[in-house]
Amino acid sequence: MARPTDPKRRGKTLAKAAEYVLEHGLEGLSLRPLAAALNTSPRMLLYDFGSKEELIDAILAEVRRREEALIAEREIDFGRAPQEAIAAVWDWVSADERAPFMRLFFETYVSALQRPEAARPLVRDWVEFLSRPGSSVDPATATLLIAVIRGLLLDRLAADDPERTDLALRRFTELLGR
Repeated sequence: MARPTDPKRRGKTLAKAAEYVLEHGLEGLSLRPLAAALNTSPRMLLYDFGSKEELIDAILAEVRRREEALIAEREIDFGRAPQEAIAAVWDWVSADERAPFMRLFFETYVSALQRPEAARPLVRDWVEFLSRPGSSVDPATATLLIAVIRGLLLDRLAADDPERTDLALRRFTELLGR
């Protein structure tokens, strides 16, 4: 019978692996370079996580946990008008310190298109977040707001033109206010 993994070591490895993936992304992730960066071996990664797929799932769960903690720190009043709520969400998601999270989100989101069951929670979580109880935003409006935010954020990350995307968001919120 195999020995159970050391939870402390596994936790430390997972934290470092999440940092690595936030910096380098998942595209072409290989166990050897990851293990070298984490000062461990591919064999130990497999011992602690079972498989590369399980390691990636654990990394994505850790990144999601971190993102949820960041969201919890920033309370956004969804009882306000939708244009005010979307401006607050935009300020949060477009902040420079969130760029690694957003790049990984898009990388994961696009790869999930091959597996719709994996993409559904990425959509559902944001719709539920924006249209939660007490919100002035209904699910259909949340879907529209998410589509605008995603499109502008993807453009911002790809083209690195924050002034243009900020102005586009302001124009969209002005249209919402009419």
